[in-house]
Amino acid sequence: MSAQHTHEPESTYWARTHSEHVVLNIGGNCGALVLYTRPEFHGREIEVSPLGLDAERVHTAVLERHVNGRTIFAAVYPELRAGHYRIWSEASSPVHTVTIGAGRVAEVDWR
Repeated sequence: MSAQHTHEPESTYWARTHSEHVVLNIGGNCGALVLYTRPEFHGREIEVSPLGLDAERVHTAVLERHVNGRTIFAAVYPELRAGHYRIWSEASSPVHTVTIGAGRVAEVDWR
């Protein structure tokens, strides 16, 4: 008998407050990024790409999170190869760069 794995509908997932832990896949040559935003970014997908490789973008959504008794809005990129990254605000507008260190969590604050 195989285990069933279900996902909640995307609209429900984005709308609810997230209080569960985030699993990061860091170590070796990978790190992670936490991008803190203002509430109006809630639900927006924000892309990042390695510097010089604009076409190799990955994205994640800004979610409302409950952490240590506070509400924050953040996008979490749980596994990025170590290196320098561009954060994109709109499809053609890079607005920030960040360095991802192997085995480390980088934080960028857009609040």
